[in-house]
Amino acid sequence: MAGISPIVIVDYGAGNLRSVERAVAHAGVQPLVTALPDAIKDARALIVPGVGAAEDTMTHLREGGLAQPIIDYIASGRPFLGVCMGMQALFDLSEEGGRHECLGVLPGRIVRFPFGMTVPHMGWNTVHLREPHPLFEGVAQDSYFYFVHSYHPSPDDRSIVIAETEYEGITFPSVVGRNNVVATQFHPEKSGEDGLRLYANFVTLALEAESASPARASVES
Repeated sequence: MAGISPIVIVDYGAGNLRSVERAVAHAGVQPLVTALPDAIKDARALIVPGVGAAEDTMTHLREGGLAQPIIDYIASGRPFLGVCMGMQALFDLSEEGGRHECLGVLPGRIVRFPFGMTVPHMGWNTVHLREPHPLFEGVAQDSYFYFVHSYHPSPDDRSIVIAETEYEGITFPSVVGRNNVVATQFHPEKSGEDGLRLYANFVTLALEAESASPARASVES
């Protein structure tokens, strides 16, 4: 796809797309917001954001022909960022409103906060990195980010947990990832300067990955 933006944002009918688009543009790259499966195939870097419920998300991804292209894209090793529902969709299944099979990219399930807690978990909370990650370059440990969710990841493999957050006595994974995949439970696009820094860091990683693969870029252009 000649002239495609290096950053593609997947539009599967969820809200908040324009905030993500503005955050990426703030980093100096105008992203392509699209629902076209072929754009995913040709992307240099991919962002799947989203708000809403797991059942609706997976239905829209599958009916739009987007689920398998996202899986194939991730398998290609190119940079991927998932945000909120875009993160939860990466796991094997979600228990939100029943049992819903997700993309199966990361091992584990999405579970509800225990009953008796205040849900949704909404507002600003700290994110504690378990280890350094390039997405958080220039962001201080325990910085505040904006959350709104009632469910969270319960990974089978703890090695994919990049950062954690504590809420009403429960510690849950707030950033997960491995290899080319990174995903946040919070919304960086709603998280002020530190959130914009995360998007800028992802853009940097994406452009570095693109420049490291000139042969691929030439073939796809």
